[in-house]
Amino acid sequence: MPNNILIVGATRGLGASLGALYSKDPSNHVFGTTRSSVPETTASITWLTEVDVAQPDVGQKIVSQLPASTKLSTVVITAGYFGLETFDTPDWEKQVRMYTTSAVGPVFVVHHLVKGGLLVEGSKVILVSSESGSITLRHEKEGGGNFGHHASKSALNMVGKLLSLDLKSKEIAVGLVHPGFMRTEMTKGVGFDKYWDAGGGKKAIQSTDMLLGLC
Repeated sequence: MPNNILIVGATRGLGASLGALYSKDPSNHVFGTTRSSVPETTASITWLTEVDVAQPDVGQKIVSQLPASTKLSTVVITAGYFGLETFDTPDWEKQVRMYTTSAVGPVFVVHHLVKGGLLVEGSKVILVSSESGSITLRHEKEGGGNFGHHASKSALNMVGKLLSLDLKSKEIAVGLVHPGFMRTEMTKGVGFDKYWDAGGGKKAIQSTDMLLGLC
């Protein structure tokens, strides 16, 4: 199978780093999604525009922009959203967006890719999760809050498990990966940059190197 790779959420952070590295290999044809227009980048990527994982038409938007004859070897879904909240200031809209982006949208992406014949026997689906979704790793000293962020990642873990069962007979592999605590715009945007050094925050390229063997 040709190395046709789709990265959902390829404009920043881990997705952008994966796209840049994959596109350096001339044997790869990299497709990347963006919520708006084509971003400025030197990477050789075929862009699928106006794709928002939090919208119900995400699957159709992706399939409609891919050539019908395309067979995807790898799909990496790394799109994410982190809305900061506390117990005293829970935010309904932020939570809905986090759950939809992390755990609802991926189901519809994979569904439409399979039904459209773009994911076939031998294809791989990689879902980028987080240790924040682990109940076991959550400790009292870290406190509560950020319900949507943590719980949506737990939900994504279950989604990955269920997809793996649904796609097993089609011989399409589904994997969940945790890239580590990263120094990205998303973690900086919620003020977690103050923990980058103490928490051993990795640059996106470091996590990308670690994930390439799996993706």
